[in-house]
Amino acid sequence: MTADADNEGQPRRPVSAEAGQAERVGLAEIATQWGKIGCIGFGGPPAHVSLLRQLCVQQRGWLSAGEFEDGIAATNLLPGPASTQLAIWSAWRLRGIPGALVGGLCFILPGLVLILGLAAVFLAEHPPRWVVGAAAGAAAAVPVVAVHAAAGLLPASWSRAGTRPAARIRWTVYLLAGGAIAAVTGPWVVVVLLGCGLIEITTGARGRESRWRTLPLLLAPAAAATGGLGAVAWVAAKVGALSYGGGFVIIPMMQHDAVQTYHWMSDAQFSSAVALGQITPGPVVQTVAVVGYAAAGLGGALLAALAAFAPSFAFVLLAGPYFDRLRTDPRVHAFLTGASAAAIGAIAGSAIPLTQALAHLWQAGVLALAVVWLLVLRRGIVTALLGAATLGVLAAFTTAALPG
Repeated sequence: MTADADNEGQPRRPVSAEAGQAERVGLAEIATQWGKIGCIGFGGPPAHVSLLRQLCVQQRGWLSAGEFEDGIAATNLLPGPASTQLAIWSAWRLRGIPGALVGGLCFILPGLVLILGLAAVFLAEHPPRWVVGAAAGAAAAVPVVAVHAAAGLLPASWSRAGTRPAARIRWTVYLLAGGAIAAVTGPWVVVVLLGCGLIEITTGARGRESRWRTLPLLLAPAAAATGGLGAVAWVAAKVGALSYGGGFVIIPMMQHDAVQTYHWMSDAQFSSAVALGQITPGPVVQTVAVVGYAAAGLGGALLAALAAFAPSFAFVLLAGPYFDRLRTDPRVHAFLTGASAAAIGAIAGSAIPLTQALAHLWQAGVLALAVVWLLVLRRGIVTALLGAATLGVLAAFTTAALPG
């Protein structure tokens, strides 16, 4: 990446044809194009990255291929939803802070509006039978989606660990630790992720003199809210700021907070909320908006969304000018090696509490079909969830027990 930042927070580009073209991109154009991606971005981060690359590199030439790949690498260094941060970063490269704000909001809002509409129907006092059935059916496939997401992250994380036997042993321990903590208890997932990252900084012998400088920053979220809207904001902020490896990593922690600590939702409702986050465009982090809706209605949902996505804007806008330095800092890479391995384990481990939340025998059949569809046939997540939802609707009208 070749940009630095001037005193006004605007990215400074070298004199080139690409830079000159980028300068002419208007905010209205950014709003239109990023909003379009926000509307059609079904399929999670791979789809978002592909659409952004197609727009910014292949179609418009606003960014070079190398610059865009640098952006992917840099945003993957940050906690939080990486594809959302890539959307914010791409717009920031074109028009600085105003572009980042406009592009990020237009990318997020379509999926947020859709998921809030679905949440209003699903969490109504007496939702239609078919809605409850569809939600229960989709929820039955969610544990398999979690395993599928973890499997997709394994190769890159394993490669980052390097080839030394000791490093690979540590990586395996981090993976198992993350999986175990996610399977057994949700609230401590983030502590394990941070701990694994800090252990890797220490044992990797990467900068002994200054390796503890990041500790206050990593442990800053240690203060907890006591309840009400403060609790909604706190839960959402943890989701947005500590999603190492993707949104699924914080599912166990969010489930514990929403179901056991604050009793905003049942286990079945939470699993359905995760499914809603998967079948709508945008990151799975948007699930937290459904949790906020369950806690405090529309106001709670909007507060949760604000608290969850604000860290992504802050990370990109504050760290953007220093991405080159971050990408070459061995301590950052060491931390991510440990934290990402634990995060992948946690994502896979989240499948256990999500499976335990299933309440109906027919859901086991849907889960088995999802295993075949996603893990054996390697088909798409959205089609798996929509198919599971369809089976749930059929079950709602053909079984004696009402799902949910």
